[in-house]
Amino acid sequence: MKINLNSFFSIKYLVVLACFLSFQFQAQTNENVIITDAIDISALQEGYQKKQYTIEEITKAYLDRIEAIDKNGSQLNAVLTINPDAISIAKALDLELKQGKWRGPLHGVPVLLKDNINTHDKMPTTAGSRALANSFPLEDSFIVKKLRAAGAVIIGKTNLSEWANFRSHPSSSGWSGLGGQTKNAYDGERNPCGSSSGSAVAVAANLAVFAIGTETNGSIVCPSHANGIVGLKPTVGLISRTGIIPISFTQDTAGPMARSVKDAAIILGWLTGIDPDDSKTAASEKYRQTDYAGSLDKESLKGKRIGVFTGVKGKSTPVDALFQKAVAAIEAQGATLVEVPEISPEITNGQSFTVLLYEFKQGLNDYFKSLGPNAPIKTLEDLIAFNKKDVEGLKQFNQLLLELAQQKTDLNSEEYKTALAGMLANSQTNGIDKVMNANQLDAIVAPTGTPAWLTDWEKGDQFVFGTSGPAAHAGYPNLTVPMGYVDGLPIGISFIGRAWSEALLLNLGYSFEQNTKHRIAPQLKGN
Repeated sequence: MKINLNSFFSIKYLVVLACFLSFQFQAQTNENVIITDAIDISALQEGYQKKQYTIEEITKAYLDRIEAIDKNGSQLNAVLTINPDAISIAKALDLELKQGKWRGPLHGVPVLLKDNINTHDKMPTTAGSRALANSFPLEDSFIVKKLRAAGAVIIGKTNLSEWANFRSHPSSSGWSGLGGQTKNAYDGERNPCGSSSGSAVAVAANLAVFAIGTETNGSIVCPSHANGIVGLKPTVGLISRTGIIPISFTQDTAGPMARSVKDAAIILGWLTGIDPDDSKTAASEKYRQTDYAGSLDKESLKGKRIGVFTGVKGKSTPVDALFQKAVAAIEAQGATLVEVPEISPEITNGQSFTVLLYEFKQGLNDYFKSLGPNAPIKTLEDLIAFNKKDVEGLKQFNQLLLELAQQKTDLNSEEYKTALAGMLANSQTNGIDKVMNANQLDAIVAPTGTPAWLTDWEKGDQFVFGTSGPAAHAGYPNLTVPMGYVDGLPIGISFIGRAWSEALLLNLGYSFEQNTKHRIAPQLKGN
């Protein structure tokens, strides 16, 4: 056979050139890692193990994405503060991997924290308030210690409704005096809901793999629903609140916010734990798990009895239609459906508000004491006085809720004790427990809310309805999962259950998610 040497050398040259270009492309990829919306905790860990990228590269990619999208492109205004030590933390975690040390599934995973969660580092913890712009807590919150131990990379803090939306009436969710207005990830004119607004928007926009939010009533599930992500409000006591700026000792909890149920389940297992400084956590000893993801099964709805909440039917025709389809999908997966017209009586809302006023005053004063003698604000009274002098801070919204709370006495008040007892009885014994026991239910489903409203600082929030109240008042778990869209705006479906039923709710939500696949990533400028 005659060989054409010119062709031979041409082929050889092309092979060498291809290898060279492949090397160059790989180097380019490593310098500019592309992080897609589909990336999750498991995919990230697989990439680390295969050495497709480093933790430092992933961390830098997320920081660059925040700059490109949150600050310049879509200008979502979701991220309030960037951690100046994020890259050095990532490098240290890379070194651990090289040495064969792997802390678990959160090792090297970028996370954003709602900025009412203490970090003892170069980032302040502000609750979005100008009064705490330079407030640096003396130690990490309990859950931040857990996240650091798990190897998560805290890349920054997210904007929120100031004081977790317990400052003014009216108010605009996602607005704070320090951070301004956060925008909905799907429509910049629309509201992100709150108060974990920045956390939800950041996850929806893939500015981090996951975020941590907090909820007193709706503050995790509402922004998750409005931004097309998964949000879990756990049973109060499953996650410590130590080091989290409080509203209510009875209702407050932190929780995971992610783009999938599986990620939320993974995160939850790393956040649980008994904290001697938070007495509510003692009750979780028999119920808490360290692995909520291992048992996830997409056939979990089969054979379950599911209550279908009909109490908001007729308030939004498009949401009704979407919910009807979701319920049909649940039934198609083998569940038995039972209509539930009411979960807890209306009087519970007023009882809860009274409880919040008392507990906010007590809790906030205790939090200020924890900041030490150099704290910029030492009491709720000081905060109110600061705001009165701060013309810029009061330009948009008042501080009515702060003032109402300041007027209350201490927790020995008969008004407080009566309201607390009534709220718990109506939401637990005569509420969720009664409904579920009477109908032998495994869970209750409800539309989480209505489409995001137009942000309007004069009119304030324009809720049509939300269904977070019963679980929030009872301190019971509530999981929201994407259910579909109305005019391009996300709508969530809530799975509500008994105390400590997180594992069950995550399984039911996972089954719904995997068999419907509703989530669509937002279209973002700068993407």
